[in-house]
Amino acid sequence: MSQDYSDDPGVQWMLAWQAGDEAAFDALVDRYSSVAYALLTRFLGRRPGREDLVQEVFLRVVRARDRYRPTARFSTYLYRIVFNLAVNETQRLSGAGQLSLDQPFGGNDDAGTLGDLQEGDAPEPSSELERDDVVQAVRAAIARLPEKQRMALILAKYHDTPYAEIAEVLGSSEKAIKSLIHRARESLREWLAPFLRQGEVL
Repeated sequence: MSQDYSDDPGVQWMLAWQAGDEAAFDALVDRYSSVAYALLTRFLGRRPGREDLVQEVFLRVVRARDRYRPTARFSTYLYRIVFNLAVNETQRLSGAGQLSLDQPFGGNDDAGTLGDLQEGDAPEPSSELERDDVVQAVRAAIARLPEKQRMALILAKYHDTPYAEIAEVLGSSEKAIKSLIHRARESLREWLAPFLRQGEVL
């Protein structure tokens, strides 16, 4: 039984564009280019050439126009393209530095603090955890994560993506995604332990 995506504007724009409405593609670019850019920035850091990668994302959408089928939300489809491109870029630039630490990790709502990674009823971070060195350490730690762990954590934390959708993006199961994110958070707690006050939990 096929899923109904009539409430998904991206899917509807794709289908309209497929049917010949060229303005629908413009709507897709207007709506989703900033999403692709933000995800690339959070995954790769503020490396040069991210605008080119966003263009490549939509070039891949263009190439897939005729064979596109609405088997998932458009965000899922887009995130999958971005992930594949980001992995390719990481491999291409391997050895050239993992992450630029001189700029914020994401958008205006993304401070990249330790508190962003807390779960459950863990204490609120103190003001000292907002220091620049701590923020930089968090960004660097996220950049050290294996690619699937990194993407799963970023999608869950910064893009509010449900685990089921992340599983579709990464070609995995929801149970496996929960495990990936758990392992990612455990690694971050270990790597960032020196920045935590005694007795605090990340």
